[in-house]
Amino acid sequence: MELGLERVNVVVDRMGLKPPSFLTVAVSGTNGKGSSVAMLEAILHEAGYKIGAYGSPHMFEYNERIRVGKQPQSDEVLCAAFEHIECTRGDTPLTYFEFGTLAALQVFSEQSVDVALLEVGLGGRLDAVNVLDADVAIVTCIGVDHVRWLGADREAIGREKAGIFRQGRPAICSDISPPTVIEQSADAVGAHFYQIGRDYHIEQDVHSWCWRSKDDIRSGLPYPAMRGEHQLRNAAGVLMALAALAERLPVSQAQVRSGLLEAVLPGRFQTLPGLPLRVFDVAHNVEATVVLTALLRRQAVAGRTLVVLGMLEDKPIADVMSTINPIVHHWYLSTLAVSRGTTAETLRINLETIESPAPADLYEDPLSAYQAACNDASEQDRIVVFGSFFTVSDILSNQQ
Repeated sequence: MELGLERVNVVVDRMGLKPPSFLTVAVSGTNGKGSSVAMLEAILHEAGYKIGAYGSPHMFEYNERIRVGKQPQSDEVLCAAFEHIECTRGDTPLTYFEFGTLAALQVFSEQSVDVALLEVGLGGRLDAVNVLDADVAIVTCIGVDHVRWLGADREAIGREKAGIFRQGRPAICSDISPPTVIEQSADAVGAHFYQIGRDYHIEQDVHSWCWRSKDDIRSGLPYPAMRGEHQLRNAAGVLMALAALAERLPVSQAQVRSGLLEAVLPGRFQTLPGLPLRVFDVAHNVEATVVLTALLRRQAVAGRTLVVLGMLEDKPIADVMSTINPIVHHWYLSTLAVSRGTTAETLRINLETIESPAPADLYEDPLSAYQAACNDASEQDRIVVFGSFFTVSDILSNQQ
């Protein structure tokens, strides 16, 4: 990993990708980026626009990262883009993520998309996505994650996330309590800033909700297919972005409704059919685990909650475990045999530092931990798998 825009800027210029032939929406934040991109993608697709979407990480196959018309691009299309980059870059070194970002921009240019939705990989200011000047920028929930690269607190991290804002262009924040640096950064570059709870609002009813800004209103909206209050805030930020793009990309109320109901991503409080109840969530930091725990508390279950956990070593492991431990009856701790993956023993050591830890067993891989939980569970119990994309992917890929 090597943050910075110098290398990718050189290659973008050589490839002739600036300025882009399409509108761009950039999305940064700690949690909610993928969900926001998915909702924008679904709504704009329903409206008949040709949409390019770029996100990371992937759940099952790399092709998921680069989509046109909601379809992951083929190996042939991606390899052709990579070959073009390789031939063009000369002696300029590129990281894994920079290659992927350039490939997405090349594919979107070749296929003449109307708008590209670009999910920031890490941070914002120095992320490869920021090589383009986004027509609209969204910052979602800010949490403490990737401190090695972004800083140790929300203000430092928020400064990096807000690096995607541009002068004279809409800058939207869907964090209900953002660090002060978000608005300060927007003011510093002269962006048009829109803050949830001040410049646009959510009004909830039992069966529907209303989005309202100073100039517009959308009422009678269905709740997003992806569950949770955080997804409603993500949806509100998406609608603010659509309002900012309305003159160039008009969208009807029916198209908004259809898109909200259709946008679904694997591993976002995903529940598999059948018993016992099995919930999969890619939460891997404290803020996301708070949301996951709240959703689990509201979910009716008669029996125990058995938790399968695998994490990366640079995450706040003890804090994550402490957040959800009060509702856990038994832990199934797994080693993640990937770069930066931690061991089940390290998870156990962290578990012992928290108050009143639930009992735990240790396993060599997520699938073994999950299979043990399934063997132990009754039909009244609930199995929760979380902690990393790798953990969720490893198990879900064996459920297809």
